[in-house]
Amino acid sequence: MNGQSEKTEQINEHLSLTSMTDGLTFGTDAYLLSAYVRRRVRGRAVDLGSGTGVIALLCAQRGAFAQLHAVELQASFCDLIARNAQDNGLYDRVIPVCRDVRDLTADDVGGEVDAVFSNPPYMRAASGVGNAHAEKDIARHEVHGTIADFCRAASRILKFGGYFTVVFRPDREAELLCAMCDAGLTPKRMTTVYASKNHVPSLILVEAKKGAAHGMFVTKPLLLTDEDGAESAECRYIYENGAFHEQYQNP
Repeated sequence: MNGQSEKTEQINEHLSLTSMTDGLTFGTDAYLLSAYVRRRVRGRAVDLGSGTGVIALLCAQRGAFAQLHAVELQASFCDLIARNAQDNGLYDRVIPVCRDVRDLTADDVGGEVDAVFSNPPYMRAASGVGNAHAEKDIARHEVHGTIADFCRAASRILKFGGYFTVVFRPDREAELLCAMCDAGLTPKRMTTVYASKNHVPSLILVEAKKGAAHGMFVTKPLLLTDEDGAESAECRYIYENGAFHEQYQNP
């Protein structure tokens, strides 16, 4: 793989995940997104900007969808997705698609789908310090697609009434919500994530529905740790069940 070293580790849901040592690693944001996604056990879903394929793999392992297409621009990561799917016996459920989200059409993923989800690049193309490793720079920065591009891609491939779910940075919340609305995706549920009650928010999780009426359910905040610094009960529930508690679902 272009001379880059790799590492393989055991992660949640008894999955084995191979990633590049110089690439992005599996983290809390990816796991929370996989648990926030609304399940359609007989449905089809697409992961935009899939990286190693970890979110699609987690969803497939839980039986959240019958089939998932993992869309990734970089060929090296598409190879990782294929190998991770094969190594975990999910090769018939998780299908890599090497494609730029800006050019993605429903035909690329076998027709319109029930759900789309994404852990997109958080940083604008010109922001922050560029990374020496191009793969990580592309994954972190909007080099090959802005959040608006990701929203438009999701809208193009979703069925009417389908859901688009995203994990993103709180300081870019307004951009995300506007981009969703501009693409015909109505924000319907949002959860703000805090490391603890003493921290500023670190992540937001937003679910939008294609063609829906306006009106968004803002859930209670998710605190990852309690007052003693231990894992919070809500966070423990998510890791034990691979899903958010019903109090975080639309009433």
